[in-house]
Amino acid sequence: MHRAFRAKSIEQILTDCESQPHKLKRTLSVFDLTALGIGAIIGTGIFVLVGTAAVGDADRPGAGPALALSFIMSGAACMLAALCYAEFASMIPVAGSAYTYTYATIGELFAWITGWALVLEYGIACGAVSIGWSGYFVSVLERMGVHLPAPLINAPYEGGLINLPASLIVLALTGLLVIGIKESARVTSVIVTIKIAVVLFFIAVGTFAVDPANWSPFMPNGFAGVGAAAAVIFFAYIGFDAVSTTAEEARNPQRDVPMAILASLAICTLLYVAVSAVLTGIVPYSKIHVKAPVAEALNAVGYRWGSALVATGALAGITSVLIVMLLGQIRVCYAMSRDGLLSPWLSAVHPRYGTPHHATLVTGITVAILAGFVPIGVAAELTNIGTLFAFTLVCLAVLVSRRIRPELRRPFRTPFVPVVPVLGMLACLGIMSFLPAITWLGFVSWMLFGLVLYFVYGYRHSRQATRHLA
Repeated sequence: MHRAFRAKSIEQILTDCESQPHKLKRTLSVFDLTALGIGAIIGTGIFVLVGTAAVGDADRPGAGPALALSFIMSGAACMLAALCYAEFASMIPVAGSAYTYTYATIGELFAWITGWALVLEYGIACGAVSIGWSGYFVSVLERMGVHLPAPLINAPYEGGLINLPASLIVLALTGLLVIGIKESARVTSVIVTIKIAVVLFFIAVGTFAVDPANWSPFMPNGFAGVGAAAAVIFFAYIGFDAVSTTAEEARNPQRDVPMAILASLAICTLLYVAVSAVLTGIVPYSKIHVKAPVAEALNAVGYRWGSALVATGALAGITSVLIVMLLGQIRVCYAMSRDGLLSPWLSAVHPRYGTPHHATLVTGITVAILAGFVPIGVAAELTNIGTLFAFTLVCLAVLVSRRIRPELRRPFRTPFVPVVPVLGMLACLGIMSFLPAITWLGFVSWMLFGLVLYFVYGYRHSRQATRHLA
């Protein structure tokens, strides 16, 4: 059993990376990485989930006009975790993100648990995001007078046959990710430019329609509403950690990855706070449209052309989120496979494209099936709890690393240790406490299944365990 707690030294991680017969290509600049981060962050969270977070539902109170405080609360927790991520990304510039960081500090079992949580995060998020993309795509087509058959835009649980647009967009982006990371980054950069322009447009136009009376009462459900909303819209911040999964493909990872993580998170937090303030100022929070809150807010105050523009921008924004979420899932599976915890077939790199094509195809096909056929009622909450758990372990890993390997070179150092990592852990655990019991049940069930899989396969096939037995 003690083998399960063996850590993998940073030196060994870097050696294993360099010894691969077909290595990932280092082609990403700091601009590419920042665009990937923004591309993953701004999307479903701000264009869709803000409605639910502000209004609330039968199971949780809404934040009302205090939605901006919920964004600040979630953003602060992410920034604390991001500072810890940045230290590890500069020390261990390889694929795998939080999974690799915990492997190097806390040990293999915790690394597996973290990786399994990330698989939950990215996999469920990809399914949810692609379904959100389908909804906006159908809306845009209907504005153009094109109506798709109902059985082909609704999953079986909605009375249809398949959510075909959701499945097709996943398969199309899977093909793009097989062709190459640089090509994917270029597409993402273009999309990011479009959606930032749309967000700024909403802020600029919406500001003139704000009625300060809509901000009263500011906290209709007290702090309970703010906290519950923060637990929902935390989904809007997921993505900055995906930047660290591409460290093995960055030109200068020690410098560029920490810069991209912190820059993308800071830019998106400022935009989120501004959007939430304008949104709740345009219409009373109780009348915010839950499915398309940003687009319909402009529609409600007479800007129909602006509503159509925002809906189109939202479609582009959600596309870039899906690209980066798929990318994150693929790179985590690739890293776990390379360590022997998953089948080595998944870590094969295409000799021409320099991408892990097997892991990409398996991920894409699985998510396409999920998006087309499977109901995802608690997708956002399940994604959030997996992410918050991984963030907590990364913060803990900084404390462990500083204690057991203080001599290691750290191009970026998390400031104010141990204060920042401890506050990061407490903030993430605090937000997790606002999630409903059904989400905790789903998370625990997923983790138990993961532990069975680890002891059946990963424990016996781990390269680290076999290396120590040799």
